[in-house]
Amino acid sequence: MDFSGKAVLVTGASRGIGRAIARQFAGRGARVAVHYRAGRVEAERTLAGLTGGPHLLVQADVGDAGAVERMVDAAAADLDRIDVLVNNAGIYEAHPPADCSYDHWQASWRRTVETNLLGAANASYCAARHMIRQGGGRIVNVSSRGAFRGEPGAPAYGASKAGMNAMSQSLALALAPHGIFVGAVAPGFVTTDRVASRLDGPEGDDICRQSPLGRVATPDEVAYAVAFLASEGAEFTTGTIIDVNGASYLRS
Repeated sequence: MDFSGKAVLVTGASRGIGRAIARQFAGRGARVAVHYRAGRVEAERTLAGLTGGPHLLVQADVGDAGAVERMVDAAAADLDRIDVLVNNAGIYEAHPPADCSYDHWQASWRRTVETNLLGAANASYCAARHMIRQGGGRIVNVSSRGAFRGEPGAPAYGASKAGMNAMSQSLALALAPHGIFVGAVAPGFVTTDRVASRLDGPEGDDICRQSPLGRVATPDEVAYAVAFLASEGAEFTTGTIIDVNGASYLRS
């Protein structure tokens, strides 16, 4: 998986899975645009940890369609092209239906769908315009096991990731004639800051036991699957959703 000379835009790359994805591509020769929304300090740490380059930072609220367009265009201008887009940016907000107010319910659904699904859809559209002019490219969407297993405490999150899976498959069909290949990676629990308190808390052992491996994924394991889908030679996997959940949830 050699990405020498390739230009990669990774959304939500200031930490966690996004940071690992940025490192994976940079370590394999790519120039990387590190996207962040508000965490500039963390994004700069990601940038500083990348080999090769030159790499760059780009900022946008992916829930803002205009900001997404400007961000994608800025990355394409600075990198001269976009060969790979990784839609990793996302939010998780608790809104259990039996315990939250109607206002909180509506707000959580709106913010989650705007960020996780519409943001990825808009970034994909904008990047695809550049890829079509270039003659091809790759789009990889970071989904979730929750799209299949359900998210009872955050239904909008599960729904947004299920929508992302369907979007990935629709785009795979629509963009293949233009040499653009689309896939998704669906992780289960991953050792990131977002879930650290749960993994370190009373339920941590039960979460690890969901997998027969007795642990959860590392960000690097997710990043490796993303790089594979974006690599030369993986074209015929277009439309694929790769599960990275350690057999904690199996589907056929």
